[in-house]
Parts: sequence; C-alpha cells; structure tokens
Amino acid sequence: MTPENILAHKPRLLSQQQREFYFEHGYLLLERIIPDEWIETLRGATDEMVKRTRSMTRSDAVWDLEADHTSENPRLRRLSSPVDYHISYWRYVSESLMVDIAADLLGPDVMYHHTKLNFKAPSGGSDIKWHQDIQFWPHTNYSALTIGTYLYDCWQEQGPLGVIPGSHKLPLFDLYGAQGQWTGHLCEADLEYINVNSAEYLSGGAGSVTIHNCRTIHGSAANTSRHGRPLFLTTLSSADAMPYTPNPIRSPSYDGAILCGKRARWAHHDPRPCQIPPNWSEGYTSIFEHQQKNSHVRD
Repeated sequence: MTPENILAHKPRLLSQQQREFYFEHGYLLLERIIPDEWIETLRGATDEMVKRTRSMTRSDAVWDLEADHTSENPRLRRLSSPVDYHISYWRYVSESLMVDIAADLLGPDVMYHHTKLNFKAPSGGSDIKWHQDIQFWPHTNYSALTIGTYLYDCWQEQGPLGVIPGSHKLPLFDLYGAQGQWTGHLCEADLEYINVNSAEYLSGGAGSVTIHNCRTIHGSAANTSRHGRPLFLTTLSSADAMPYTPNPIRSPSYDGAILCGKRARWAHHDPRPCQIPPNWSEGYTSIFEHQQKNSHVRD
C-alpha cells in the first residue's frame, strides 16, 4: 500500500499527526506506550532465555555472543527469532498494542517477517554502524518497518537507536565493500553525504517503542553504562509486500503470518530498485558479526 492509501484508513491507536510524522520523517518514538504487564512478561521470558547461554562458548545460528561472554557473566549481542524459543514473545507480537500500531502505519493487512532481541551488554556492548535494513531482506515494496520495544529504561549512554530523519527518501546505499564483500554498513563517503550530525537518538523509559522504516538509515553506539539495553525488534510489512530473497532470520512457525486483516492476492511493486544481499543459506549470524568482520576492509 502507498502512504496515501494507508492514511485514508481510520487510525486504530495512533493520531493522524503521528502517522503523518512517520511517513514524512521515516521514524516514530512512542514513549512508555506498552503496559507494564507486557514488559514484565518479556523480561521474564528474556531472563529464562539468557540462562540457556551460560553453557555456551561460541555463537551459533540462534545466539550471537560477545567475545568476553562467560557462564558467570553472560554477555550477549543477539537472540535471533526469539518467537521460536519462548511463546511469550509471539504472544506479545500478536496480541499486544503492537498490532494496532502496525496497522496504523502499514494498512489493515499486516504480515509478520521476523523478530530479534538485541542485548547490547553493559560496559562495552557492541555498536551497530549506520545502515538501512531492506538490503538485508528485499521486498517488492518499501512498506516494511521495524518496531523496537525497550524492556528497561534506555538513555543516551546505553546506546539507544539513532535514526537519520528523512533518510528513507534517499537512495538505497551500497552495503558491499570495495573488494565485493558484504559489510552491512555505509562507507565513509556515504556518511559524509548523509550528515550523521542530524541523527535523532530515540531514548526512552521501559515500554517505549521505536519505529523506523526499512529504508531509514539508523545505527547505535556502544553501551558505556553499567546497565544492559535489551531491545526487542519486530519487523512487519503490509501484506502486499512480498520478500524476494530468503529470510536470514526466518521463523519456521510464523513466517509470513497475517497478524491482522487478510492475505494479499496481489503484490505491490515499488519501481525503485533494491540491492540483493549475499546468499544467506551459506551462513548468517547477525549484523554485529558481519559489520565487525568486514569493517576493516570496507572504507
């Protein structure tokens, strides 16, 4: 659906002003909008999941670990597709206010794509370099967005999500390096072009929600505080946005599930081209791994 089509539908939760802000600037921050009951549920599920990593010594397709992770002091970067490992995550995606928020920005037919839980461990949790999302998982149009939920308070020193306002209207940038390797981030020349000094950092209390369009340039700094910054991320799209490359964080249980409305019979194709990522069937851990592994040969 186009923004004009979406805005023609009566909002379910957001104000019309909030919806228009999102389409104009490519992001939205909703402070403390998620009820405490949901946040407590997500925290409990996350505590259970973290306990499972104590016996791990290396990253795998599910867990991405910091280099200094130990059983006594678990330090995590990402849990991929958490909905497949604890039912509370899927209940949150499918039964909470998230569905209404998504419908107000995607239209009445909303499709699930993937989830992930980025931890950003205290005292040095990894940064995420500036990038756009859609080159990782191209779709036939650019309706896809990611909704982030802060499980605890997140302030500036914890490395909140940063976005470049209006950057969803810019071209898509090349996420391959000079030697043809996938880096998953913008090069220095492109960063000079977009002016990262214009970035807005979306900090907020527990239960705050960040939203960014799949074309919006975003990233986050390392966590320099003594507190972790778990951010539960859910990527959704209009039902008429069809993925045309394999999903590196595919859920065997919920892939392509319709959260509200109905399944599309026609795909909507945006004429703007999209870069194709590597063949993820050959191996994918997380954006942290790809960015850090290849950043030294990128710029």
